[in-house]
Amino acid sequence: MTRFRKTAGQTGRVVFVGAGPGDPGMLTARATAALAGAALVLVDPDVSPAVQDAVREAHPGTELSPAVGEPAEVAKAAVAAAKNGSVVVRLVAGDPYASDPVVKEVLAVGRTSVPFDVVPGVATSTAVPAYAGVATGGTMVTADLRSGVDLAALAGAAASTGGTLVLQGVAEELPDAAARLVEGGLAGSTPVVVTTGGSGTAQKSVVAKLVAVAEKTAGLDPFTGPVVATVGTAVDKRARLSWWESRPLFGWRVLVPRTKDQAGEMSDRLRAYGAVPVEVPTIAVEPPRSPAQMDRAIKGLVTGRYGWIVFTSVNAVKAVREKFAELGLDARAFAGVKVACVGEQTAEAVRAFGIQPELVPSGEQSSQGLLADFPPYDDVFDPINRVLLPRADIATETLAAGLVERGWEIDDVTAYRTVRAAPPAASVREAIKGGGFDAVCFTSSSTVRNLVGIAGKPHAKTVVAVIGPATAASAQEFGLRVDVQPETAAVGPLVDALAEYAASLRAAAEDGAEK
Repeated sequence: MTRFRKTAGQTGRVVFVGAGPGDPGMLTARATAALAGAALVLVDPDVSPAVQDAVREAHPGTELSPAVGEPAEVAKAAVAAAKNGSVVVRLVAGDPYASDPVVKEVLAVGRTSVPFDVVPGVATSTAVPAYAGVATGGTMVTADLRSGVDLAALAGAAASTGGTLVLQGVAEELPDAAARLVEGGLAGSTPVVVTTGGSGTAQKSVVAKLVAVAEKTAGLDPFTGPVVATVGTAVDKRARLSWWESRPLFGWRVLVPRTKDQAGEMSDRLRAYGAVPVEVPTIAVEPPRSPAQMDRAIKGLVTGRYGWIVFTSVNAVKAVREKFAELGLDARAFAGVKVACVGEQTAEAVRAFGIQPELVPSGEQSSQGLLADFPPYDDVFDPINRVLLPRADIATETLAAGLVERGWEIDDVTAYRTVRAAPPAASVREAIKGGGFDAVCFTSSSTVRNLVGIAGKPHAKTVVAVIGPATAASAQEFGLRVDVQPETAAVGPLVDALAEYAASLRAAAEDGAEK
């Protein structure tokens, strides 16, 4: 990761970076590069928590500090840090030049000897209406209620052109602003959509008439903080143009009982469907208590002791890779050894190691599915009759016993230990047991056991999605109803299946409402 460090006699610079309206995915490539080189990031209060979290995760060594005070004060703080040789990023919501206070900051920096750059961002006034399903068209007027705008003039302009008016402000300002727009000549029947949390997974939009907003009858009482109000006839087409809030899992809180370093793929896919993933680690993966068994196994792999190695999890692949790195080995050590994987997710981890597995179950992706396809030992065609099985300390004996029945000799090696994680916060435990989650995604039997052990059983109304038959059996042992199980035992298909299930629930509800 690139870092710009202080150099004696060198002056840093200030980079004004647009963060977009809230979705971290809208950070531009230039914005990402600027953040990677920053020693200090001065953050606008309107920059979404999701963007700030993404910056912290990507650049853990970078200091994030709130930008406090009037524009001149913020500029003074940025200049002082830059004169010490730092690259300072001034991270602002939306686009820097779309904000009058930020423009004043740029002018203040420009009056000093410190150089500055500007990285444009996706403007809130265009992005949030789009995320709310409103096509603003070419005739659009934007204004920030916090900048002392002349609402009567805006109302006259919008009324005469029939264009769209986009207002940024805080929820508490909207009733007064709507009343002044009506007084300025804009019809009270003009449709308006008010959006909070724009472009994020917590986005919420309410459609009403302008007069209802003015009279505080539009149902906006729960709205607080920054909002975007889009006013005009373009709002009428929202039902046909909505795409963000209409995604199958939009607004669903989904429990992801996985360690943080393993939850990324699932959480990203859930967000793409509109869900709000909540990661709760249920297990921690630790090395075996004694490394001698794994050392002997890897030595045997190198010296030709094994005809096959069977991977039953991504963690097993990771454990072998780490042992290889420790011993100075690479994928060439697998020469002459056939590789089998219990499922496609594990196979992907093996391919990332530079190895193409010879066997992945063609049917059910589980130990039973692998056994169904695993060849019996043949003393003519198989010069080596031994199989290396690196796995967890608590793994079941089904696979090992099945391989022995097929004539193979097994070296069943503990590659890693799984230990129960600490209980989550009390609020999370209460949400799990009280129905605060719409769904939970289980990826192994151990995640079922450990979640119940540290936090209790999910509420009966929570949709239970499981990755495969073994996980389903464990869930049912604890009295959980299994609602979703994909045909392919992998994270992607699991989330896809959950999205399809949610879409079917929505369709059924809509059909019932029409009858």
